[in-house]
Amino acid sequence: MSDRHRALLILNGVGLLTSSAVSGWLHFFQLLGEIDLWPVLNHIEGQVPGEPRAWIMAHLEGITNGLLLMGIALISPYLTLSARQQSWLAYCGVVFGWLFTLPAIANAWFGTRGLAFGGGPFGDSLANNLIYVSGWPAMIAVHIAFALLLIGAWRHYRDSRNLGAS
Repeated sequence: MSDRHRALLILNGVGLLTSSAVSGWLHFFQLLGEIDLWPVLNHIEGQVPGEPRAWIMAHLEGITNGLLLMGIALISPYLTLSARQQSWLAYCGVVFGWLFTLPAIANAWFGTRGLAFGGGPFGDSLANNLIYVSGWPAMIAVHIAFALLLIGAWRHYRDSRNLGAS
C-alpha cells in the first residue's frame, strides 16, 4: 500500500478516535445531567439527549473503527494487492469507518436506532430513515474491505510459502 493510502487511513483513524472522545464527553455529560469540569466549568445546566447505551455505542464505534483503520495501515505490508485493490481498500475503510461512527452518534443524539426504514419496532422518524440509508454505503464498503483483506493476506501467505520463507 502506498504511503499516501497508509497516511489516509491513519489520519482518518485519528479523526475517528477524536470523534470517540467527543462522544465520550457527551456521554459523560448526559450521565451527569450537566456540564461539570471542575475547576474550569462548574454545574452548567445542559441536558444531552439520548440514553446511556446509545452514547456508549457511539463512543465505541469511534474507537473500534479508528483502531481498525490504523490497524489496516499497519498490516498493509503483509497484504499482496494490486494498486487498484489497495486504493479500494483504503477508501472503503474511510467510508465504513465514518459511516458506521457518525450515524451511531446521530442515533444517540436523536434517540433513534437506524436499523430499519420506517423505524421498525423503534418508531419512525426522518432522522431514523436518513441514518438507515446512510448505513448502506458502509455495509457495502466493509464487505469489500474485508474481502480485500482476506485476499491480500492469503496472497501474501501463499507467496511467502513459495519463496521458502518461514
